[in-house]
Amino acid sequence: MSQYTTIVTETRGRVGWVTLHRPEALNALGSTLVAELADAVVAFDRDDAIGAIVITGSERAFAAGADIKEMAGRSVRDMSVDSPFAALEEVSRVRTPLVAAVAGYALGGGCELAMMCDIVLAADTAVFGQPEIDLGVIPGIGGTQRLARAIGYYKAAEMVLTGRRMPADEAERAGLVSRVVPAADLLAEAGEVADRIASRSLPVVYAAKQALRASQETTTAEGLRLERTLFASLFALDDQTEGMAAFVEKRKPQFRHR
Repeated sequence: MSQYTTIVTETRGRVGWVTLHRPEALNALGSTLVAELADAVVAFDRDDAIGAIVITGSERAFAAGADIKEMAGRSVRDMSVDSPFAALEEVSRVRTPLVAAVAGYALGGGCELAMMCDIVLAADTAVFGQPEIDLGVIPGIGGTQRLARAIGYYKAAEMVLTGRRMPADEAERAGLVSRVVPAADLLAEAGEVADRIASRSLPVVYAAKQALRASQETTTAEGLRLERTLFASLFALDDQTEGMAAFVEKRKPQFRHR
């Protein structure tokens, strides 16, 4: 992979790790960080040796929002035609499951980045919010849409319209995060979850994520049709034969990702 300046990447087994690294700006999502993040995630997604991707930040901040200093002087054209956040759409479209490991602030774009992931593990120090209303704008990277789907219209409306922040325990109760863990255990827990996903058959994991995402983007009837089609198609895989044979024979399956 390329040499990055605002993120750190590494591979641990079949898991790709991306750590946001702008400590002087609490990992604010500037244009360079966004471009590097998208580049790294897409590169991991294209690698058949990677079965899951973890995105994390620092103890103080997953990402404290967009880079306001960089964004303040931009025009309508800058934010529409040449949006600095356009590359994040590539992150939301990858096939490989994304695990967000969130500690500290996940505000604005940081909250929206977490919601692009498939599993969100939060440290007990995590704080979520969409404070764009205080800046004279609204969320622009999915905050009004994904947040309402995750926690319901009324809770989302309160956060978006007032800028209220939501601590980790409330976020778990509301359905914004998968689980809350002690801050000291966050990265180990994220690694364990990612390893568990990556140990499964890669094409089956891709299909599962595709079906899950459809539940957020289509009608129930359309989603059910897709699920049935994907389910049936997996019976063409060697890994389906191996998985069911291993179950019958009471042994651990040896998936070959085909």
